[in-house]
Amino acid sequence: MKENIFEELRDEDSLFKNREVLHHGFTPSALPHREREIKTLVHNLVEALQGQIPSNMLLYGQPGSGKTAVTRFVSQQLLARGAVLGRSVHVVEVNCCTVDTKYRVLAQIGNSLTRKGQSAIPFTGWPTDKVLERLKENMDALGGVHVIVLDEVDHLVQKSGDGVLYALTSLNYGLRNSRCCIIGITNDLLFPDMLDARVASRLGSEDLVFAPYNAAQIEDVLSARAKEGIKEGVLDDGIIELCAALSAQEHGDARRALDLLRISVQKAEHDDSEKVNVQHVRLAQNQLEFDQITPVIATLTAHQKLVLYSVLLNERNGLSNVSTGEVYTVYQMTCAHAGLSPLTSRRVSDLILILDTLNLVTAKTISLGREGRSKRINSCIPDMVDPIKVMLEADDSVKPAIEAQYKLQSRLG
Repeated sequence: MKENIFEELRDEDSLFKNREVLHHGFTPSALPHREREIKTLVHNLVEALQGQIPSNMLLYGQPGSGKTAVTRFVSQQLLARGAVLGRSVHVVEVNCCTVDTKYRVLAQIGNSLTRKGQSAIPFTGWPTDKVLERLKENMDALGGVHVIVLDEVDHLVQKSGDGVLYALTSLNYGLRNSRCCIIGITNDLLFPDMLDARVASRLGSEDLVFAPYNAAQIEDVLSARAKEGIKEGVLDDGIIELCAALSAQEHGDARRALDLLRISVQKAEHDDSEKVNVQHVRLAQNQLEFDQITPVIATLTAHQKLVLYSVLLNERNGLSNVSTGEVYTVYQMTCAHAGLSPLTSRRVSDLILILDTLNLVTAKTISLGREGRSKRINSCIPDMVDPIKVMLEADDSVKPAIEAQYKLQSRLG
């Protein structure tokens, strides 16, 4: 045995040239099939190079449609061009899934702009208005134009309200030596409905919708990444096409495609294989289905969790093919137990469609003849995942609803 247990693996030849290329956080030098979206962002943000205020923007699209990658790519190009022209341009990105309160968002932006020798804003402890004043001081001290990117902004608003957006969209009224714009990134096409009318008006955003990738487009994305990240001759014929086709079935999620390809190569390495074959892709697919569904459930908003729980509660009591009305009736009860105001039935119907998109439920529309059309809703979560346990561990706010006792419905006899 070698002196260190990692030594043997370190000495083995890897099938990767650069594993990082196949991770989500990597920003490639080119983004196939996102030329329109890049052009739209560039036409807006070019104002920053002229010292003007770009329009605020909201970027919509399903997970894995390239919203964050395109924004980072354009931001890097903007900063590079600003450096060449001697323009003062700054970009700050905040992931609102991890930084999800008004205080923390303002503090992170302020600390990203801290000057050398200046004390940082503490993690907690200051009045929010003091944090906001420090943020404005830092922005004015640096001058120029600041682009603030709020990724997963819907998560922030769902948890903490839209007060932080009101504060950020008001910054330009108090800045003396700088300007700023906001770019919000969201998976929720109905995000504006979450906002107070005053906030929506201040945001005054230019909207940009990212369509899902199709199989051929995902194939191009994977081919470009594989050429840079995987050694030549490692992939069997048809592997990239298979990964693209499987991911296109998951609503065009390019991130899932990258995960699938990367994990397939890892499976081949674990088998001491010199080639990645179809079996390695199938093993990777099985792993992803287990690994990804848990965080998907955990990161649902509180109302999405309650809608999902309403479907599960119906099924627990013997119902299948439940209607939207039956889900909504139980959902209203769960909101009462959780101390939340229920959303409208139309909004809940939209949330059911989102759960369908995430492959947590199936919502099939059927014709009832003269009585119109109705949905038949069933859960489709794999047996190996306990969704109720995941929701309880992820979100204390839904715990009262899940632990409550419910009266049986008329069909549950």
